[in-house]
Amino acid sequence: MQIARLAQGGRWRVEAMRALSEPCLLWFTRGQGRITLGGVTRGYGPNNAIFIPSGVIHGFEVSAQTHGQALFFGRDSALELPHSAHHLRIREAMAQGEINALLEAIQREINSERPASDRALRSHLGLLSVWLERQIESNATEAIRPSAARKLVSRYSALVERDFRSGVSVGDLAAELGVTPTHLARACREACGKGALELLQDRRLYEARRLLCDTQTPVKEIARQLGYRSPAYFTRAFQAGTGNTPLAFRRAG
Repeated sequence: MQIARLAQGGRWRVEAMRALSEPCLLWFTRGQGRITLGGVTRGYGPNNAIFIPSGVIHGFEVSAQTHGQALFFGRDSALELPHSAHHLRIREAMAQGEINALLEAIQREINSERPASDRALRSHLGLLSVWLERQIESNATEAIRPSAARKLVSRYSALVERDFRSGVSVGDLAAELGVTPTHLARACREACGKGALELLQDRRLYEARRLLCDTQTPVKEIARQLGYRSPAYFTRAFQAGTGNTPLAFRRAG
């Protein structure tokens, strides 16, 4: 899938913090911006490959100049894929050519009606997983050693994904991490430019917008599912974060 298509229906679909239920590979071929992965923000540019495991919070900037491919591996993939996120800058022309050829072959088999196209697709996906493993190994010396703040924010992001539906507070998560809310907020701003509360609210608001656009779930039920104290409180929080009431947002979508 073209990366630009991910933003159809609103840039919030790629820019707001969210997590997927399946692994994903982003391959940027043109354009630049910032991507937040597990609570840590870095710049991306052409020939950047970003592997995102299921359940990892992320969001990235996209513009008219952004080009590339997004590949989703499926929830039940039997491939040997990394367990952690990776941001790879692919500098060798040979490696760039390999991933372009593999993605083209995968797309060709997805659209194919020829015999054994399913087996061919699995084979190309397997080769892509090998390519990814080799690039992670070759980029190991360039990997940024995470600071204490980045490690903390990565752990915080995992807790946000686990608990954002429960109405949990930043104070609750900070206590579980063994730090003060102030220290956690400072670490988040250092790692990604957003505060701890902003990250938590962003994740909740993404889910709220998704439910409003993609389902017919009543607003009061969305409020309950996301841990808000009341539908009225949810409406105020949603309007403060998006500029629209939930019902207005649903009608516009």
